[in-house]
Amino acid sequence: MLRTMKRAVLIVNPFASRVDDEAVSAVERALMRAAYVRTVRTERPRHAVELARSAGVEADAVIVFSGDGGFNEVLNGVERDDLPLGFVPGGGTSVLPRALGLPRDPLEAAEQLADALEHDRTRKISTGRVNGRRFAFSAGIGLDAEAVRRIDERGRSPEGRRPGDLAFVGTFARMVFEQRGRFDPVLDIAGYGRAALVLVSNVQPYTFLKALAIQVEPEEMFEEGLDFLAPQSLTPRTLPPLLWALASGRPARNAFRGHDLDRIEVRCDQPLPLQADGEDLGDVAEAVFEAERRAISVLV
Repeated sequence: MLRTMKRAVLIVNPFASRVDDEAVSAVERALMRAAYVRTVRTERPRHAVELARSAGVEADAVIVFSGDGGFNEVLNGVERDDLPLGFVPGGGTSVLPRALGLPRDPLEAAEQLADALEHDRTRKISTGRVNGRRFAFSAGIGLDAEAVRRIDERGRSPEGRRPGDLAFVGTFARMVFEQRGRFDPVLDIAGYGRAALVLVSNVQPYTFLKALAIQVEPEEMFEEGLDFLAPQSLTPRTLPPLLWALASGRPARNAFRGHDLDRIEVRCDQPLPLQADGEDLGDVAEAVFEAERRAISVLV
C-alpha cells in the first residue's frame, strides 16, 4: 500500500547563530524522508509571522529552523491549532526545542521530527500571552527584560549573530552593580502584593545559560497554566540566595509564587521593560499574562 507523503514548510532564519547553507541542506534531507519540503527564508523582523500564516493554508506541518525569536514569530503567525509545528534548534540557546526534549544538534533534532511527522506523533501544549503577544516558555517585567533590551542594543555581528550567554551574564552583572545589588518594589501583582520584578514561565526551565537551566518553578509543565516568581525586594543579602534558587530549582524566599494560573495581572509604578521569549516588547505600565491551555500541536 502506497503511503501518501505529507507536505511540510520549512521556515529558516538565515541569521540565527547556528544556521548556514550546509546545515539547512542537512535538515532538508532529514525531513524529506517523511514529507515533501518547501523551504522559505526570513528576510526581516516579523517576516516569520507572515510566512507561518501563509504556510498554514497549504502545509500538513510547519518546521522552524531558527533561534527562539523565530520560534516566537511562528507561534504568533500560525492560525491553526491542529497544524503540527516542529522546532529545530538554530540559535545559541534555543530554549523551546530543548524544553520539548529535542537534541541540541540540528540534524539529530530534524531526524526526530521527521520520525514524528512520519508516524503522526504530536503533543498538545499550552502557550501564554502577554498583552496579546504569544510566548512559548517565558516572559518577564523588570530586571530580566532590561537585560534583554541591553543585549539588543549591543547589536549583532556582521553575520547577523546576536551576543551570546557570556554577554548576557556580563550585562546582568553590570545592572546589579549599577543598583548596588538593591532592587525595591516597583510593581503590584493583583491578589499578591508589591514586588521588584516578575518572571512568568510556561514551562520548566525559564531559560538556559549554556547547560545550566534557570528554573522559576520546577513543577511547571507545558500542558498546564502559567507560573510566576516575583521577589518582593532584592538586597545584597537576598540577591545571592535568589540566584541560587533559580539555578538549583529550590524555592525562593521573600518572593511571591503562583502555580498553574490562567491570568496574572501586573501594574507598574512607572513604565517598565517587558520581554517575551527573549524579545523586547517595549515599556509597559500594565501587563496581563494569560494562559492558552493546549493551544498548539507540536511534533514530538
